[in-house]
Amino acid sequence: MRILYFDCFNGASGDMVLGALLDAGLPLAALREALGSLAIDDFDVTASKVLRAGVSATKFDLVEHGAPTAVERAPAAAHSHAHHHGHNHGHATSPTPPTPQTSATSPTVPTHHAHRSLPEIFNHIDRSALSEAGRSRAKALFQRLAEAEAAIHQMPVERVHLHEVGALDSIVDIVGAVFALDWFKADRIICSPINVGRGMVHSAHGVFPVPAPATVRLLGDAPIFSRGPEAELLTPTGALLLTSHAASFGPLPAMKIGAVGYGAGHHDFRETPNVLRVLVGDADEAHVHQVIVVECEIDDMNPQLYGPVMEQLYAAGALEVFYVPVQMKKNRPGTLVTVLVPPEKRAAVTDTLFRETTTIGVRYGERLRECLVREFMTVQTAFGPVRIKVAKRGQAVTNAQPEFDDCAALARERGVATKDVHAAALKAWFERRA
Repeated sequence: MRILYFDCFNGASGDMVLGALLDAGLPLAALREALGSLAIDDFDVTASKVLRAGVSATKFDLVEHGAPTAVERAPAAAHSHAHHHGHNHGHATSPTPPTPQTSATSPTVPTHHAHRSLPEIFNHIDRSALSEAGRSRAKALFQRLAEAEAAIHQMPVERVHLHEVGALDSIVDIVGAVFALDWFKADRIICSPINVGRGMVHSAHGVFPVPAPATVRLLGDAPIFSRGPEAELLTPTGALLLTSHAASFGPLPAMKIGAVGYGAGHHDFRETPNVLRVLVGDADEAHVHQVIVVECEIDDMNPQLYGPVMEQLYAAGALEVFYVPVQMKKNRPGTLVTVLVPPEKRAAVTDTLFRETTTIGVRYGERLRECLVREFMTVQTAFGPVRIKVAKRGQAVTNAQPEFDDCAALARERGVATKDVHAAALKAWFERRA
């Protein structure tokens, strides 16, 4: 399985996403051809190597013919062009109104973007060289962006100001990212928790705390954190692309890295590289899953209840449930309850623990679980057929065990010892394997 992992330790923007994917191997000529198929005149895109805190990265830039360059528009902005949807986002923001000498968030001269309506954007996308699935995905991204802006400004989608969604840089970043991600043909896209930055951001609508309102709306339930300089590290377009494409959020999965790319933001921070990292590779052959470990200790519950509790936890989606005796405060004997659960089932398992036990608190954390590939085969014994669970790592068989329920059922039916059926099943397995 091919995996594409976004490491957002210093945030993300649309041009950083494209820079990272170009750095990881996406041909610039292919990206130019895809963007050219939009039939929008008077722009070009470039990619150049830069250093960010000593790390080599690819800087993606939009060049509008006859318009001020990105540097002229925003000399200290974090990314290559003044950010999208009327927010003019950039890193290294200031809580005071910006001036041409100190601003990092607003253009020093007016931009000359032509702003297009949502139907116009859809028409350009329909004429593009994107795949059918890519065209649908690109239009869904613009629709989601427009709905987020409409909700923030309390207006119908059709009345959202054109500068919110129709600027050329928005179109280039979103359509370009859709093409680029299709080009990599990843089976699964995973994203780390996202650093959103901190401080205040200046936008066309006023001064707002980081993350900006549009960014918050687009983040949904994606995990975020705040670290580093007073700067806006995550833009609305970055949030839109990451949350719309990521199948899950979490730590780096077990994978064999085939390519790595670094997409540069405009500003060069001294403390940490102002880059977005992408890792591309193949999942390990072993089955590796992210799980949540939920735990609590109980010292005041009727022991008879532990059986029904376990049944309810499995019904709520637990993968594993086990009890361990522990010695608790005031020298009381207690029970450590440990539950392994898929991330999407954590809330249901937590609700079950609070409802079915006497605990008043639980703790949980992310872990990776590696499982061998398992398959069943049936062997014939003198007592009847028995299923064998075979575990493999790659092509090597590491374990084989008869299904206990099959052995117990045949033992009852034939009036023999369960251990005799178990032994006969193992013997049949080894003879068949030989």
